[in-house]
Amino acid sequence: MDEYKGMENEKVFEALSKKRNSLEIAIENVSHDFNVGTIVRSANNFNVSKVHIIGKKKYNRRGAMCTDKYIEILHWENLADFVDDQRKRGRKIVAIENNTERVLPLSQGQLPENTTLVFGSEGDGISKELLDEADEVLEIESFGSTRSVNVGVAAGIAMYEWVRRNTLGRTGKE
Repeated sequence: MDEYKGMENEKVFEALSKKRNSLEIAIENVSHDFNVGTIVRSANNFNVSKVHIIGKKKYNRRGAMCTDKYIEILHWENLADFVDDQRKRGRKIVAIENNTERVLPLSQGQLPENTTLVFGSEGDGISKELLDEADEVLEIESFGSTRSVNVGVAAGIAMYEWVRRNTLGRTGKE
């Protein structure tokens, strides 16, 4: 049952705000607009507190299925301002990336309450500058012939893992 069906957008936003998770998501110059929309939609599903878009501002909102109306989305034109915001608020920056030497498996990484998960573009990944700022770099373990999943899928997996560790068991939803 959809408890928000028929409610005005502002009322849905208010209702969700009362029970948001502390998790935040950051998206750095994801090149396929539909992937940004997919990540925003998943962020709404997991009721994260904020989505940060670093770099390119516009994206195809069709992939978000209008869920961008129910979550706070912030745009950062430059990386330094985003990192400064995260540090001032005591947030842990965790990059989800598979193309770096300092990577750990997602199953072994730390995902505390005050985490911001960062995702980059499919081709180039997360910038070296942002990886250098990350407190931890995690990869989603792969078992097939491809070494990674689509960034929209990766975001959903990583958000679920954070929720599994930090929220499930406290909400009665298991």
